[in-house]
Amino acid sequence: MGDYCDHRPHPESAVLVGVVGKNQTEEETAEYLDELAFLADTAGVVPAGFFTQKIDVPNPRTFIGTGKLQEIKEFIKDNEIDLAIFDDELQPTQLRNIEKELKIRILDRTNLILDIFAQRAKTAHAKVQVELAQYQYLLPRLTRMWTHLERQRGGIGLRGPGETEIETDRRIIRDKISRLKEQLVKIDRQVSNQRKNRGKMVQVALVGYTNVGKSTLMNQLSKSEVFAENKLFATLDTTVRKVVISNLPFLMSDTVGFIRKLPTHLVESFKSTLDETRESDILIHVIDISHSNYEEHIGVVEQTLQEIGAGDKPVIMVFNKTDNFSYVKKEEDDLTPGLKENLSLEDLRKRWTSERRNVVFISALKKQNIDYLKDLLYQAVKKIHVQRYPYNDFLY
Repeated sequence: MGDYCDHRPHPESAVLVGVVGKNQTEEETAEYLDELAFLADTAGVVPAGFFTQKIDVPNPRTFIGTGKLQEIKEFIKDNEIDLAIFDDELQPTQLRNIEKELKIRILDRTNLILDIFAQRAKTAHAKVQVELAQYQYLLPRLTRMWTHLERQRGGIGLRGPGETEIETDRRIIRDKISRLKEQLVKIDRQVSNQRKNRGKMVQVALVGYTNVGKSTLMNQLSKSEVFAENKLFATLDTTVRKVVISNLPFLMSDTVGFIRKLPTHLVESFKSTLDETRESDILIHVIDISHSNYEEHIGVVEQTLQEIGAGDKPVIMVFNKTDNFSYVKKEEDDLTPGLKENLSLEDLRKRWTSERRNVVFISALKKQNIDYLKDLLYQAVKKIHVQRYPYNDFLY
C-alpha cells in the first residue's frame, strides 16, 4: 500500500493587526483582537500572530506606520502566512498599498464579517442580503483581481469604446447591485406580508451580542430545535416559533447577533431581518455574563437597538451562561478597592436588579432558572395580551 495522502485543504493562517488610538486603550485593543481571532476562527482561518501599534491618526497610505509594516512583513515571510486581517475598516488605497507591501491577501474586519455571513447564509433571503452587502463593500475597492467579472457574462459587446477593464467591472457590479436590490424588495415584501398574516399575537424577539446563547434559549423556551453552536453568527435567518406558557400563546423570534463595528452595508441589507426586532412587542436581551466585556456588549446592543428604532421596547434582561461564570475572590484582609473581576454572581445580581427591573440570571444550557424567566415572560406578554384581547379572561 502506498503512503496515505491527505488531500483536504489546510486552513489558511493569518496575522491580526489592531491599533491603540486616541479613544481606545491597550486593554480594549487586546480585547478587540481576541474577538477578531474568534471571527477568524469562525471563518476557518488560524490566527498565527498578533500585532498592535499605538497611533493617534492612521497612516493615510498604509494605515499603520512603515516600521510596523516591515515587522509584519518579516513575520509573514518567516512563518509563511497566507493573509493579514486588520481590525478596522481600510480605505481602498490603504488596502492596495498594504497588499503591495506585504504581498499577501489583506482583509479588514468588515470583509471578514461579510465572508462569515456568506458562509452562513442558507436561505435565498439571507444569500441575497449578504451578496448585496458584499458588492456594496467591494465596489469602491475594485482592483485587478476583479477583471474576471466580464468573462462571467461574456466579454463581447460589454466594453464600450475606450472603456478600461476596471470601468467595465464597476458597471457590471452596479448592475448586480441594482438587480439584487430589486430582488430584496420583492422578498422583503413577501416577508412583510407573512408578518402581517400572523395576526395580532404578541411578538417577542431575542436580541443580544453574537454568541451569547440566544438559539439555545430559544430551544429551551419553544421546545424546538434551532441550530445553535459556539460560533459567531450561528443564526442569520430569523427563526419564528409559536410559544405557549400556561395557555398563553405568543410568537418568539431569534434574530442575528449584534457585534461592535457591524458593517453599515450589512445593517442596510438585513433591514427586513432587523424589522422583526423593530416590530416586536417585547425584547429579551440575552447577555453572556461569563464574558469579561459583557458590559460593553450591553452598550453595543442598546446602541444598535436605538439606531434601528427599537430602543423604547419593554426589555427583559437575561444574563446567560451563569454556569461558565468565574471571579477572583478577594482575601478578607485585602484592603485595596475591589475590581470588576472581584464581583461574585450574587454581587452582580444585586447590582443589576437594583438598577433595572425584569432581570434574570440563567444557564440556558443547564436549564437553570428557566422557570423564573418563563414567569417574567408570562407576566410581560399577559400585560400586552389583555390590552389586545380584553375578553379572553379564560386564559388566565
